[in-house]
Amino acid sequence: MSAHGEVVIVGAGIAGLCTARVLNLAGISTTIFESSDDVGGRVRTDKLDGFLLDRGFQVYLTAYPEGKAIIDHGALGLKSFSHGAMIRAEGKFTTLHDPFRHPTKFIEAALSSAGSMSDKLKVGSLRRELKAFDLKAIWDRPETTTLETLKTRGFSDRFIERFFRPFYGGVFLDRSLRTSSRMFEFTFRMFADGDAAVPEAGMGALARHIHVRLRANETRLNTLVERADDNGVNLHGGQRIMARAVVIATDQSSAARLLDQPSTRSWSGTTCIYFAADKAPVDKPILVLNGDGRGPVNHLAVMTNVTKSYAPAGQHLICANIVGQPTHSGDALLADVREQLTEWFGGEVSRWRHLKSYHLPYSLPDQSAPSLAEPRRPVRVKKGLYVCGDHVDQASINGAMESGRRAAEAVMMDMKS
Repeated sequence: MSAHGEVVIVGAGIAGLCTARVLNLAGISTTIFESSDDVGGRVRTDKLDGFLLDRGFQVYLTAYPEGKAIIDHGALGLKSFSHGAMIRAEGKFTTLHDPFRHPTKFIEAALSSAGSMSDKLKVGSLRRELKAFDLKAIWDRPETTTLETLKTRGFSDRFIERFFRPFYGGVFLDRSLRTSSRMFEFTFRMFADGDAAVPEAGMGALARHIHVRLRANETRLNTLVERADDNGVNLHGGQRIMARAVVIATDQSSAARLLDQPSTRSWSGTTCIYFAADKAPVDKPILVLNGDGRGPVNHLAVMTNVTKSYAPAGQHLICANIVGQPTHSGDALLADVREQLTEWFGGEVSRWRHLKSYHLPYSLPDQSAPSLAEPRRPVRVKKGLYVCGDHVDQASINGAMESGRRAAEAVMMDMKS
């Protein structure tokens, strides 16, 4: 047996790092055990031939309330997407700008064929309504599915299919839009209040940004925890580490295994395919949406239009994203993707170089209504044993951060009792 920090944290993802941050600020030392080779959990960035490849298309929303206390936006060099989207439907592109964020684009937004003027006015009404709420009150609003709330508000089928289904289907990894309306309204508010951005060094920089600022922490990578209880953890190989408290900050499936409990929630997945190109297919830092549902690609982004740091000089990085389980895999899937994107952008697609594909079936905990009937689940398993992660709060970076803070606060409260 051996002793390390006062508190042992299992997992160096965003939630675990935020737990350590709060405890360290309170003068409590921590030891983090991480089974992989780096911090970040599901928010990681790989380097390949001078390109930065996030493990799955991800963005950071600058309006996240938890992030405002933790993340130095300037130090991360956050670069933002445009407010709006390009939508591919009926064989052509139309651009839908957010006129509240781009007032000079009001007329262009009004004329967009993505939806009727009534739809666009309803977006403005929803925006005003949600911005008037205290943010915490959103989690107390009646819960239904995202699709049901859109229909109840009177959005046309055309606008739902062309904009909401591909856009929020990509955010939630759920094109069916069964995701909780509470999550939809929270995310809508975040897009209204801030920017969707990525750090210059890739999304993995978020975790490193938190990690390097920890004050009284030891992190042990490539170290698998096989068992956890309120007195400590057992490592692979048999070593027992004692602690005053243990926080399990892993994904939901790993947490269930360590707690010897059934995993009660399913996962939503995605496949992310990266291409290198000499010429970008679009010239704006804007999301390109599949507005008619044909083909595997739900949305596409040219990451180098957001920040050039994602690729070597003179190259562009293109990220094509598939929601859910694709019908094909490997070369067959790649051929389907190229066929669809050739229809969108022409023969130039044949010259794009495939860099890497990420098949990520365990990307987000399922958030189908009524999964957020209890938007903040208990973090205390019992005194001395705690759990955090995006499966405890909302499935987002903000939810991971918040759950980490709540777990740390529970630890500190119990240590005082």
